[in-house]
Amino acid sequence: MDFNQEYLRWFNAISAQDKLELSAIQNDEKEKAERFSMPLAFGTAGMRGIIGIGTYRMNVYTVKRATLGLAKFLQDLGANECKKGVVISYDTRIMSYEFALAAARVLSKNKINVYMFENVRPVPFCSFAVGHLKAAAGIMITASHNPKEYNGYKVYGADGAQMSPESTKKVVEYIEACDYFGIEEDDITIKERQEIMSLDGEKISDYITIIGKSVDEAYYSTISSLMLSKEAVKNQNKSLRIVYTPIHGTGYIPVTTMLTRMGIPYDLVEEQKSPDGNFPTVTLPNPENPDALALGIRLANNIGADVVIGTDPDADRMGVAIRNNDGDFVLLTGNQTGALLADYILRRHTEIGDLPKNAAIVKTIVTTSLAKKIAESYGAACFDVLTGFKFIGEKINTWAVNHEHTFMFGYEESYGYLAGTHAKDKDAIVSATLFAEMVCYYKDIGVSLYNRLQELYKAHGYYVEKSKATTFPGLDGMRIMAEKMDNLGKTKIDKFQDFEVDYTMNLNNSTKSYSDGRVEKVDLPKSNVYYYALKSGDWVCARPSGTEPKLKVYVSCMGKDLAEAENKATILIKALQEKLTA
Repeated sequence: MDFNQEYLRWFNAISAQDKLELSAIQNDEKEKAERFSMPLAFGTAGMRGIIGIGTYRMNVYTVKRATLGLAKFLQDLGANECKKGVVISYDTRIMSYEFALAAARVLSKNKINVYMFENVRPVPFCSFAVGHLKAAAGIMITASHNPKEYNGYKVYGADGAQMSPESTKKVVEYIEACDYFGIEEDDITIKERQEIMSLDGEKISDYITIIGKSVDEAYYSTISSLMLSKEAVKNQNKSLRIVYTPIHGTGYIPVTTMLTRMGIPYDLVEEQKSPDGNFPTVTLPNPENPDALALGIRLANNIGADVVIGTDPDADRMGVAIRNNDGDFVLLTGNQTGALLADYILRRHTEIGDLPKNAAIVKTIVTTSLAKKIAESYGAACFDVLTGFKFIGEKINTWAVNHEHTFMFGYEESYGYLAGTHAKDKDAIVSATLFAEMVCYYKDIGVSLYNRLQELYKAHGYYVEKSKATTFPGLDGMRIMAEKMDNLGKTKIDKFQDFEVDYTMNLNNSTKSYSDGRVEKVDLPKSNVYYYALKSGDWVCARPSGTEPKLKVYVSCMGKDLAEAENKATILIKALQEKLTA
């Protein structure tokens, strides 16, 4: 793509207001190249990018083009799918509502029914609504936990999971056949979000219906049925104090609604409750980042609270802080939070006496191995899937048909968890609710949550996981990242420092190659992932991000104590990074 030619083409086609943005960079060749040398990639996680004008930016033109591609895909499936329609949800980020409305107008013009939420909603509401309304697809406008400059566009299939690679490939073919300009859209009178807020089930055009409270109530009713310790909540709600922060995102109303309905008291971080796409109180709205929960921890220390819970802008990820035995707050990793929730769910179903014989949990391949030991201790199975919650969603859908296993819980190390099958994506609402209930349960039996984690380590081994991401910015970023992964795949690795490799799993060709020369096929989809199982029982893994120009490395180590596991993890993550830079 000739970026100067494309720049001029856009300049001549866009609105007068948007021209001002391009006029400001007319003499900046580097910036023009960044914006116009390539299109924003559309993968199985949709598309995500910096907000701005250009082919490599998130704007109404890239959104309408992607939506037209989706519309053509649905039209190709038949009139019935168009009638089933598309659910549209959006978060609190800058331009989220505008992008959602643009998508609704394009779909409507193409005679595809639209169910658009009246106000901001989290990711799990979109996933739930697709199934609840029996829609053909869903669109979620969000960039999850990315910086404020970003926004994105996620697409869900009829099952409520992120669209499959096969369907995504077809959608991309349609998108690539569309231009950015001349896309027709329904000329509805609605302009501002205030005009549709509080509507529910009301049509604003022949094809666009605004949804709200009725879908919310169905969601709340569904996840309320997943609660496991109502008696403990009743016993402890007078002495328990929980601090919650939505970090300026969509979790505020649904999380506080569920805590109130359960009878669990909470204190809100007032500075972070209002929706604000600028995220003014944090450097990054990501609960993985310690800064994101800093105000919550400060409040919790001031009032003597037991736990701090935070959800990211689209409320699909949850971070928590709990008190250690010295009374100080410690941030749990996604692996630790997931392990505690998996243990709690399996434990309570065992105690109640309704744990299915074919119970199973699902985790991603870069999530802690502790999960498998916890599952096995309750007689449950544990399955590994590729990184990306859509693969956990696929397991749920498969088991719903063949009944080989009953899904109990799924999680990934990057702070995403799901209990229940109401949604097919990570759900911080049900996670926050269950976590709060879990605090009540252990408080009721006289065990701190921190000590329960130590009990799990003592029973199954002391696990430490580490991950690091290297960003490759600029036009050459993706190419450099691909070259590094390619070089890693071509290098035969027998050991990392003194840790010998037992087998290498190359998911580019779906093979598992053992150190003794044996080669097996792997029953996982092809992906640019290299996973090394070590003879010590530890593992290391490298993969590029699916939505950002980042190369991610992971390690998981077990020791006789946390110090040994920590030392091994530090050595191994450094060794893997050295292999990538060699």
